[in-house]
Amino acid sequence: MITVTVLHPGTMGAAITAELVAGGHEVLSVSKGRSENTWVRGREAGATAYDSLAEALSRSAVVLSVCPPQAAEDVAAAVAAHGFEGVYADVNAISPQRVRRADETRPGCAVVDGAVFGQPPGEGRATRLYLAGADSAVELVASLFTDSALHVCRVGDTVGSASALKMAFSSYQKAARTLAGVAHALADAHGVGDQLTAEAEVMISAILSDPEYLPSVAARAWRWAPEMEEVADTLRAADLPTDMAEATARVLALWKQDKERYDLPVAHALAQLRGGRIT
Repeated sequence: MITVTVLHPGTMGAAITAELVAGGHEVLSVSKGRSENTWVRGREAGATAYDSLAEALSRSAVVLSVCPPQAAEDVAAAVAAHGFEGVYADVNAISPQRVRRADETRPGCAVVDGAVFGQPPGEGRATRLYLAGADSAVELVASLFTDSALHVCRVGDTVGSASALKMAFSSYQKAARTLAGVAHALADAHGVGDQLTAEAEVMISAILSDPEYLPSVAARAWRWAPEMEEVADTLRAADLPTDMAEATARVLALWKQDKERYDLPVAHALAQLRGGRIT
């Protein structure tokens, strides 16, 4: 049994927590300063809540950071401030530069760079977890998920590699879904939404043929917008154009008030892109 602190369990973090608990590991969470929803999710997944981050860290061999991209560095800094010397696994959707900064500023702590692909594991769903870093640290994190619904894939020993893979994938995935929203909003404004959907059905890609998916994009835009900013940072570091990623982040911000509202009508999601005007 390995003791792991998970910071801070949202939907994905709670699902990963449940996989760790099912594998026989002890999982700790920190309730101080967190919302009721966060600690309830952790408790329901089987985590033991501690008021003190310091106490949780003192009991843990591994810290798993699973949080929105914009909070990743604050979480890392909080752990570093307590002198944690175990394995710190950052599996957030952030740029490789940010992960490398965390690695460079954490003497005595082994940093594992991670990236999650797919929906939260469990209920018949298998999720991929890509890991990069020093052999011993990666092997320890990988061992936590033996025979679980989280399938571990190694992408090398260079911290930042897993995050680069996530940024490369997200640069298409998130932008493509946002572009579909813009296309459907434009067609809807001219009364040709059904025709656009019909035309898209002959395409190989299924994204544009499913406008019913767009409310779920709007509901997650509060997390996707910061992720696209990370994509832009990654592109900039590679001397590639950042315009599309930055523009996608700006469009996603139009849906910020629809956070976690998965039951929105499609018409509402489209209208938000037109300044709230429903036709």
